[in-house]
Amino acid sequence: MKKIILLFVLAPVLAFGNFWGKTGHRVTGHIAQNHLSGKAKRALNDLLEGHSLAFVSTYADEIKADRKYSKYSAWHYVNYPLGMRYIDSEKSKYGDIITAIEECKRVVKDKNRSREDRVFHLKMLVHLIGDLHQPLHASRAEDKGGNDIQVQWFGEGSNLHQVWDKNLIVSYGMTYTELANELDQVSRKERKKIQEGTIYDWVDESHEICATLYDSAEVGEKLGYRYTYDYNDILFQQLQRGGLRLAKVLNDLFA
Repeated sequence: MKKIILLFVLAPVLAFGNFWGKTGHRVTGHIAQNHLSGKAKRALNDLLEGHSLAFVSTYADEIKADRKYSKYSAWHYVNYPLGMRYIDSEKSKYGDIITAIEECKRVVKDKNRSREDRVFHLKMLVHLIGDLHQPLHASRAEDKGGNDIQVQWFGEGSNLHQVWDKNLIVSYGMTYTELANELDQVSRKERKKIQEGTIYDWVDESHEICATLYDSAEVGEKLGYRYTYDYNDILFQQLQRGGLRLAKVLNDLFA
């Protein structure tokens, strides 16, 4: 990946927060849009009525205000002990991000389902692949994915989860298109390497990164420029991976 130089249980356990933030989701959507196959482009253009992946990428967060969608809150994340693989973990009866992604793929692919159902699950899928790459969405249940780890961000109250959902991206100061264009500069060989594996591999990868992030800050710590210097590369890496892998998932779905 091209290095960017800084120039300047109850359900749901994690049913709040701004998952990967609007900017982060739009970055992954924008990157994915650039790597779609012809078949995928045509299918998405039809189902999304011409809207881009960036445009629909925040839909799953926007519907949280409507209580009729509350059953989907557990879809945004998964909790299991650090050092364990997802496949070996105890599964939540409410579902999780992995079971949700599989369900979305099944519905979108099933042409016997109503158009409304397919469009809904497609929008959810776009969002969930983004969430899968926010490491604190594959985290510990006991601190609600870092939401209970209170810190300060440039003197303002925050928490570790919010730092990774929103604070880092906002502080960098780029629009989603600017950031996506910077991150979407990889060779074909690099892209293929990033797209290898399954969602099970990708969630365990995020889970491993999450362990590093838990060590990155202590309760009450004042975070700022040093934190961005140390961790923005992980942020950029995960946004890039999310976008390229979203394209892979959609290309496979509409092959």
